[in-house]
Amino acid sequence: MSFDNAYESLIDHEDTHWAFGTGFSEALAGVDREVPDVDRADLAAYCLMLGDDALILSHRLAEWCSRAPELEEDVALANIALDLLGQSRLLLTRAGEVEGEGRDEDALAFLRDERDFRNVHLAEIECGPFAGGDFATTNARLLVFSAWKIAQYSRLRSSADPVLAAVAAKGLKELAYHRDHAAQWVVRLGDGTDESHRRMRAGLERVWPFLDELFTPHPVELRLAGVAVDPAELRSEVDGVLDAVLSAAGLERPVDVPAARVNGLAGRDGVHTEAFGYLLAEMQHLHRSLPGAKW
Repeated sequence: MSFDNAYESLIDHEDTHWAFGTGFSEALAGVDREVPDVDRADLAAYCLMLGDDALILSHRLAEWCSRAPELEEDVALANIALDLLGQSRLLLTRAGEVEGEGRDEDALAFLRDERDFRNVHLAEIECGPFAGGDFATTNARLLVFSAWKIAQYSRLRSSADPVLAAVAAKGLKELAYHRDHAAQWVVRLGDGTDESHRRMRAGLERVWPFLDELFTPHPVELRLAGVAVDPAELRSEVDGVLDAVLSAAGLERPVDVPAARVNGLAGRDGVHTEAFGYLLAEMQHLHRSLPGAKW
């Protein structure tokens, strides 16, 4: 490769790319796809939960592309978004395979309605540039999300479902970078100027009400013993990580006041924030406008 053309490296590269020219003949090539002896509807629902978490946060992070405070951060957030998109592709493909209704990753991403999505609220809340959001808030969310996912994926490596175990093993390497990247920004802003400290504190206060949902078990998770992870078991590990970062940043932990639910229901139940409908309209517009189109 001569690299005379800067774009050669995008298409002539030995490494596989999950979101750009993945190199996979199919999304789960080479992974054992045997379904464990559990209720298939529950397993499909759990794969949707994990896949939707990654898909929706990927979309939110992509909103910063060309709008981050510096070019290097544009690239970093775009790469993190692509990592999450890659994880989501495998998880949504697994969900469609297990449910047996012939839906692939594209159908699940673009042709479901709002109540059919199972992501946590933390992934969907508006804090990007289009909503007058804040870069500090984005990093506060990424820190919390990645710390939580690392704790979850660490346990999923021993899942009885071979696909979940494989996705978790690969995803952990990416999530470790995501957490480190966000932690550096939280410390940099929290321990910086008075203004950066104020904005970082405000960012934490924006995302903190959504922590409680991350550790509240859903009936599907509790029924999938040996396959899924009980989120209640993750709290102490995640709290330890967050407390360490906040201490280094000179920031106090916000008061735990959980966000209100609707009749006790939240994202895992298909009940979402007001912003979610607008997010789906943007994300799904092209696919729904040109159904069945091939690029």
